[in-house]
Amino acid sequence: MIIGASKLKMKAYSIDLREKIVNTYEKGGTSIRKVAVQFGVAKSYVQKLIKLQRVQGHLEPKKQGGAMKGRLDEFGSELATMTQIYPDATLGEYCEYFGEKYNVWVCASVMCCALQKQKLTRKKSESAAKGKQKESKN
Repeated sequence: MIIGASKLKMKAYSIDLREKIVNTYEKGGTSIRKVAVQFGVAKSYVQKLIKLQRVQGHLEPKKQGGAMKGRLDEFGSELATMTQIYPDATLGEYCEYFGEKYNVWVCASVMCCALQKQKLTRKKSESAAKGKQKESKN
């Protein structure tokens, strides 16, 4: 069974290893690049640990993961109101309305995802659908 890369979660390096990396560099006589090679980590990771130790005074790993936040996640009630007021609007029209009203400009796919997260459906009314059919016949 093959597991996709997105399913695998990398564990944070142990605090012990982090301390060894920083201590080795701080002893002097070696470069960041050499420390990285010695411990089998990226040069940027060594730089990050040194900066973390200097700025925050510890080497504790940050919490990993979490759900990605969408640009419209904080606008749940505004989205609901918008869909009630304009039930027959297209995604593009919703995007334009939202940008003008709240100065938050998003593309149609972002708007669609936000509406789906809020479980807001965009069912067109029958009169609107008939009006579109008449326009397309002319």
